[in-house]
Amino acid sequence: MLWSVHGDGRRVADGELIGSRERLSWPVMIGFGAQHAAVMISATLLVPMAVGLPPATTLLFTGIGTIVLLVVTRNRVPGYLGSSFAFMTPLAMAKEHGIAAQLGAVLVAGGILIVFGIAVKALGVRLLESVLPPIVTGGLVLLVGLSMAPYATEPFAAQPGIAAVTLGVVLLCLALSKGTLARLSILIGVGAGWLFAIISGRIEDTKIDALVDASWLGLPDVQAPELLPSVMVLSVPVVLVLVAEMVAHVKAIAAVSGEDLDPNIGDALIANGISTALAGTSGAVGTTAYPGNTGLMVGTRVLSTAACAMAAVLAILLAFVPKVTALINTMPPGVVGGMSLALFGLVAMMGVRIWTEAKVDLTDPVTLLVGGIAVVAAVGDLTVSVWGLELHGVAWGSMLVVVLYPVVRRLRARRGKIT
Repeated sequence: MLWSVHGDGRRVADGELIGSRERLSWPVMIGFGAQHAAVMISATLLVPMAVGLPPATTLLFTGIGTIVLLVVTRNRVPGYLGSSFAFMTPLAMAKEHGIAAQLGAVLVAGGILIVFGIAVKALGVRLLESVLPPIVTGGLVLLVGLSMAPYATEPFAAQPGIAAVTLGVVLLCLALSKGTLARLSILIGVGAGWLFAIISGRIEDTKIDALVDASWLGLPDVQAPELLPSVMVLSVPVVLVLVAEMVAHVKAIAAVSGEDLDPNIGDALIANGISTALAGTSGAVGTTAYPGNTGLMVGTRVLSTAACAMAAVLAILLAFVPKVTALINTMPPGVVGGMSLALFGLVAMMGVRIWTEAKVDLTDPVTLLVGGIAVVAAVGDLTVSVWGLELHGVAWGSMLVVVLYPVVRRLRARRGKIT
């Protein structure tokens, strides 16, 4: 059996954890899957629309990629692989070369990630632990969560009333309800905010017209990639971001579950590489572990891979229904902002939790300075061009915390030996 039934399959006590290989009754798991889909779907469609790739194709391959993740990690690492924001800049820069060249960059990024994941598996967990101690992994989780802040605050500010209703309903569900209802708080909040927007007439007319005109059935556009060296090189810095996001995701899930998931990090990287490569061969944006879905699992303590599988199946089905894609496009910015503010904040605080549980010395000036520099670089979206390659905040923040911290620590230790 892929999943054992948790308890009686219906009732869950407050604070009780549903593990990755557990599930509740299937109707409840479909609800949890719908909640995962609600969290990821607007952002998943936003990225391809911003860079000129077909949204339905990207939605299809996020579902396929998520199933790849569950299979390759042998049902041990829950998560949803959505379209990665890290691809937005390189794909936008490559837009003048055409869609085929853009897809070539995605394919190359997936291939590099597969090789990196194989190296992590071959070199073993001990080396990974030496490269990624708790101070580093906690910092990665923190900066990944905080780097997503603009994607929450900007839509929140665009429609603060709707965002407040969405976030308020989520908080009320968590505070006043118990068990399953509290764990479905994000889905309920999204529904409440969306309904409020409809009643108050805040849905754009053009989006309503597009919904009316959309057909019920349609095939996603599939296109082949083209490998252009000048475009392929743009994908290299993206790989660092994908690695950081996947490691942060696995560490955050491990912190909640209490399991040692380090041996599965290599598999998770390979799975994301395969998912991204598949997307690049067919017309979609590369994938990554979504901080929003990570935050959802952290907040609800539902780590069941069955919920992720339900979300993946739902995404695959919706990719063939243009009417539903157009409906999702009517989701108001305020709903996205209210939901994201809660979920990205949860991810960031998981980084602090990793530090706390590992008893990281936050009075050490080296730790404070390097960690602070990395977080500010990520949150401020520090963008610097190096040899024609434009690196953004998460890439710089990740490099600072992964590379700079151990270098400074060794220099300090050597100074201590000299004195």
